[in-house]
Amino acid sequence: MVWHAHVTVATVVEKNGKFLMVQEHSEGNTVINQPAGHLEENETLIAAAERETLEETQWEVKVTHLLGTSLYKAPQNGITYFRVSYIAEALAYREDSPLDSDIDCALWLSKQDLLAKEKALRSPMVLRDIERYLAGDRFPLDIHRDFTAN
Repeated sequence: MVWHAHVTVATVVEKNGKFLMVQEHSEGNTVINQPAGHLEENETLIAAAERETLEETQWEVKVTHLLGTSLYKAPQNGITYFRVSYIAEALAYREDSPLDSDIDCALWLSKQDLLAKEKALRSPMVLRDIERYLAGDRFPLDIHRDFTAN
């Protein structure tokens, strides 16, 4: 078997001091995460981030900046995730858009709310991305190039 990291994307969406999060099921537990998911074949990273956010929260968003990248080996399953995190602006709530089956609901939570629920966070990347965002980390989207899209 050939080892590879799983490429995932996540978005940090802030509105009025609260962050768009999801309550979801992972490895038999209920956890809190940013809207996040796997990159699909023939998809750009930005398109994946916008798609995953809509599928998991019913919010249409526009990615505005790159927040950063993370590498994380999950102790629950031993999988290494390479995560590309973006900052996105909430555009519109799409009530008619179905939620992914493993998502309970979308939540708007403050950093204090997240700290109070720290044991329920899906990974350390969740809080780290919020901290990076609040510290002002932002990179232009053209910092990375996509040569795979059709």
